[in-house]
Amino acid sequence: MPEHPEKPLPADAQASAAALIAAVEDAYAPAPVLPTSYRDTSPLPAVGAALPVPQPGRPPMSQRATDTSAVMLAAGVASVPIGASLTGVLWALGHVDPLALAVAGGAPVAVLLALGRVLGRVQAAAEAGPATHHHHYAGPVHQDHSQLTSHTTAKWWGRSNTEN
Repeated sequence: MPEHPEKPLPADAQASAAALIAAVEDAYAPAPVLPTSYRDTSPLPAVGAALPVPQPGRPPMSQRATDTSAVMLAAGVASVPIGASLTGVLWALGHVDPLALAVAGGAPVAVLLALGRVLGRVQAAAEAGPATHHHHYAGPVHQDHSQLTSHTTAKWWGRSNTEN
């Protein structure tokens, strides 16, 4: 093989080769370790001058309001299975005769209306008070209207106490 004497590269080719070598070395160099978080370890003051700031989450409220809120949340969660079962029943009833559905749906309403009417009459009778009785006698009569009041207290396991 014939030997070729090496010719020197032009200056601009040498500069581009040096830039390529520097770029390859830069690509393979390990990345510098940069911090991704910072924790301030200085102690916090026990009492500060800053105003209180509402925190995320439930707003501050009274114990009664907190209890009521928890009950409402529990009732909301408890309504999910009831709603799901009602959906299944209504889906199954979609194949039933509409007249049968009307009777089945109207019966509870009719019972409630009848109970309301009965309770209204009982309340009206209770508000009217005792009926006035007129008695007519031909001879001497003694009437005693005293009432015997007794109070019975029943406790667990069959123990009871009656006081007159």
